[in-house]
Amino acid sequence: MRSLTLTPDDYIQLRKAFAGGKTHANALYVGEVVKNVHSKDFTSSYPYVMLSEKFPMSKPVLRTLHSDDELRNYLNNYCCVFDIEIWGLEPVYFFENYISKSHCKELQEPIINNGRVVFAKHLRMTVTEQDFFIIEQYYKWEQLAVYNFRTMNKAYLPTSFVTAILDLYEKKTTLKDVEGMELEYLLSKEKLNSMYGMCVTDIAREKIEYTPIDWRAKKPVLEEAIAKNNKSIKRFLYYAWGVWVTAYARFNLFTAITELKDDYVYCDTDSVKYINADKHERYFKLYNDAVVYKLNVAMKFHGINPERTRPKNKYGVVKQIGVRDEEGTYTPFKTLGAKRYLTEKDGKLKLTVSGLNKKDAIEYMQKTYGDKVFEAFEDNLYIPKGSTGKMTHTYIDEEQEGELVDYLGNVAHYHEKSSIHLGDADYSLSLNEFFVRYILSIKDIEVPNE
Repeated sequence: MRSLTLTPDDYIQLRKAFAGGKTHANALYVGEVVKNVHSKDFTSSYPYVMLSEKFPMSKPVLRTLHSDDELRNYLNNYCCVFDIEIWGLEPVYFFENYISKSHCKELQEPIINNGRVVFAKHLRMTVTEQDFFIIEQYYKWEQLAVYNFRTMNKAYLPTSFVTAILDLYEKKTTLKDVEGMELEYLLSKEKLNSMYGMCVTDIAREKIEYTPIDWRAKKPVLEEAIAKNNKSIKRFLYYAWGVWVTAYARFNLFTAITELKDDYVYCDTDSVKYINADKHERYFKLYNDAVVYKLNVAMKFHGINPERTRPKNKYGVVKQIGVRDEEGTYTPFKTLGAKRYLTEKDGKLKLTVSGLNKKDAIEYMQKTYGDKVFEAFEDNLYIPKGSTGKMTHTYIDEEQEGELVDYLGNVAHYHEKSSIHLGDADYSLSLNEFFVRYILSIKDIEVPNE
């Protein structure tokens, strides 16, 4: 761990390269009611890549590139983080776009698909080699420049860390649905998820200072925070590990999207939804076979029994980490973009919309629209207060004083310097105007001029 250090410049570049999961919809299907949508879920996607992949195991080294062959050698054999600049960016496919608008440091004349860049005259961004592998598959360009190129040797994560992941995955699997072990199950699940989250905790995060008068956020000096982290004898994590956890997971997800092509309908961080399932069964079988092979190789390196990667649940069913499991078939399925979809499976409706309570909202829609729920799930859908599960926070900074009477008639005096009022909130679902125009344009529908 003492050799895994960062300079402030290293850390800044890694922060820029870091990205989370991938949640998006195939714009060709947005707003459409699609029948027989199959779904596959990646079993513990992040813990799986932490067990099976190789991660940065040296401090970053700034390289000077002399040829395309040298670049390709680094990309194939090292963990790489670097800046790219592209002119004349165009998509290879229209069913999905990889580059996120929010990760571009500069972006000129773009066409955006719900936050993803389709076309651009010019852009700059920071990527890992895993991101670049996807970008070169999904885009073409007139000119590309690569600079600030850093490499790190790669190897499996420490055996003690891997063992801890396996312990938690085993507990999560064996304790699920076991009566009386609900708390232990939840704790093991939370701790398993935190193995990744701990890696990407901001090294130079703000500190909150309280005084008798007020409180304020204080940003530490980056150089001091990095130096303190490098020297800490208690440190057992490396920020770069977390950057590659999500990068590997995105690459795995995009192997499925590339296979599915126009049959791809929607993806979340660890799942993919698609049609014409029979056409793609061979791919998913080969993918799962590769998962088992990679885990077996990794466990042999660590001297760990590979059976630990596939514990059995309470019903005796093997739960192999990393494989793509069946989630079933939705008949029908409708999406309005990322984190916005409505499904029906086995006669039960399920609504997933970021910011809405699933149970309250779907009950309101069924009561209001009856068997027309899928038709009602569209742009400008409105759900009133009391049916959203959302609360509006109103911050009151003025001092308040008075008397409160409870339901038994007891009276109490209150005097508060500040307070928060919670009230029911309504919800309006609206699609971005530019996203609507993009959807119409790729569906060969003429968009009228304003």
